[in-house]
Amino acid sequence: MNKHNNILLVDPKFDAMMAKSCALLIKAAADSFSYAIVNKATKKVIAVFDEQECDGAQKLASYLKIDNYLSLPYQEIKLAFFTENYISVPNALFNENDLGIHTQFFIAPHTNNLYTQKQDHFEFVNLFTLGKIADETSLNYFADGKKYIAHAGLVKIAENIKENALIIDFSNHGFQVIYVANEKLVFQQNYQISTSEELNYFLLLMMDELNIDCENTKILLCGIIHQEDNNYHCLQKYFSNISFLTLENELDLEVINDLPFHYYSSLLALSLCE
Repeated sequence: MNKHNNILLVDPKFDAMMAKSCALLIKAAADSFSYAIVNKATKKVIAVFDEQECDGAQKLASYLKIDNYLSLPYQEIKLAFFTENYISVPNALFNENDLGIHTQFFIAPHTNNLYTQKQDHFEFVNLFTLGKIADETSLNYFADGKKYIAHAGLVKIAENIKENALIIDFSNHGFQVIYVANEKLVFQQNYQISTSEELNYFLLLMMDELNIDCENTKILLCGIIHQEDNNYHCLQKYFSNISFLTLENELDLEVINDLPFHYYSSLLALSLCE
């Protein structure tokens, strides 16, 4: 981490000509911005960039002007954005010919384009809009890129979870949570927190409203969290089965060997999305 509160790790053997064989993965979250370059043939992570405590969409727009890695001719580009305006519609209720009937359930008014993302395993479709900056950036710079909601990678990981589990992705000032029970995706939400006491409040709220059995629920953690911090200790008060979520079996993570692999699980899981 440098004075600009960001970090860039790059395989020294990487050059611009290799981009044609790579995927660019971008995650513009509510309070962070990150991207990764992954060789699609070898599954090797070539580069990872991360900046915390920032508006992800705004940072992407600004870095497009100065970061040459973002403008290379990649084989594939995937962009995941935080948005408050999204809804998961069961396949049986989804009307692809009249998307507007679903937007009445959005949190905020919208004037932006509507995007859809099918989730065949859990049998629903995500319908969402992007904020103005994210929308313009997607259309102007990444028109052919695939668009997702910010936690799409975690949802993809959840497909292979057989036991009841909470997947929690932490940033410096918040967390994204997904609850899987009986092999169904039951709950997904983003929370902003400043203290472990606030995490404790939201945990108790979820445990009560979702009737979570703490003894038989697995906790999978990723993002900015470690065993010594207060958020981890808060989770330990209620759950005993806690582990860190990594993609070591899916990707070659040598480039980030000096950092905990779980820091970037949510970002790198975008490589699994269709």
